[in-house]
Amino acid sequence: MKSTAVSSIMTKNVVSVSPEQKLIDIKHIYEKEKFHHHILVIENDKLLGIVSLIDFMYRIKGAGIDDNNAIYNDLLVKDIMTTNPFSLNPDATIQEVALELSKGRFRAIPIVDGKKVVGIVSTEDLIKYFLSKQK
Repeated sequence: MKSTAVSSIMTKNVVSVSPEQKLIDIKHIYEKEKFHHHILVIENDKLLGIVSLIDFMYRIKGAGIDDNNAIYNDLLVKDIMTTNPFSLNPDATIQEVALELSKGRFRAIPIVDGKKVVGIVSTEDLIKYFLSKQK
């Protein structure tokens, strides 16, 4: 089987926030229709961390949907993000990504070229890729 680079299936238009943004910004991203994976925390194009929906839900502890709840404006992204997330480079193969995601530790992996974020690949991206190969 030919090794295909993950850059061919990754999402290039990455949704990201800065570490100094308030949680209200994370809430609004997760409220968008069809947004379901991780939000990258980037500063000067460099990956600093990642926020998963689970990270977010654990920290808001029943705050509800009211934007005026203090927790959304008191906590910052840097207060809940996972620092130093696992990442791969754009030359990593789809098989390498599939192996990492199959371990169950992640649902998405940032793709970083040097220190610059260039994309993200999710389990959904992999499933779509493998389904396209079944046609």
